[in-house]
Amino acid sequence: MHIVIISSSVRIGRNSHRVALYFKNYITENKLATVEILDLNEYKFPVFDERLRFMKDPSPQILQFTDKIKAADGVIIVTPEYNGGYPAALKNVIDLLYDEWKRKPLALATASAGPFGGAQVTTSLVFTLWKIGFWLVPAMFAVPKVQDSYDENGVPVNKELTDKLAKGFIGELIWCMEAKKRMHE
Repeated sequence: MHIVIISSSVRIGRNSHRVALYFKNYITENKLATVEILDLNEYKFPVFDERLRFMKDPSPQILQFTDKIKAADGVIIVTPEYNGGYPAALKNVIDLLYDEWKRKPLALATASAGPFGGAQVTTSLVFTLWKIGFWLVPAMFAVPKVQDSYDENGVPVNKELTDKLAKGFIGELIWCMEAKKRMHE
């Protein structure tokens, strides 16, 4: 099984990327799946004016990103909350693809600098994900005061509690990934 983590913030001084690093480390340390981070800050995609399937000459970078999404058995999106919404960079890549997202098991992790852990971003993002055909797993991972909860390398301040929460969150994603695999056999 292979999991792709989309780290969606492209801001300078971003903190949600710490959560993406944590999940990569957690999944690797516990040998739950192979895992990689697709960091939208590294991709530096332009604003797309069309879906991939209608592009005449997509760049190698777009095709590489698409291939990584296609190869993933499951996806974790780590997103900050910006004024109750999610980053434009995330909307940009969600809208780039279509069939590639269909019935792809997805776990959503939200983060904020405040006390609510990105709870407000959930409403708009879940509607978009449902509309495009993702299979949203029935687990959330909300991180309040993210800047105080993880260091720059993704190490949580309270590792025992964070690992306990991650176990249930990742467990739901893996269950959905395995269920999808069985449906296709």
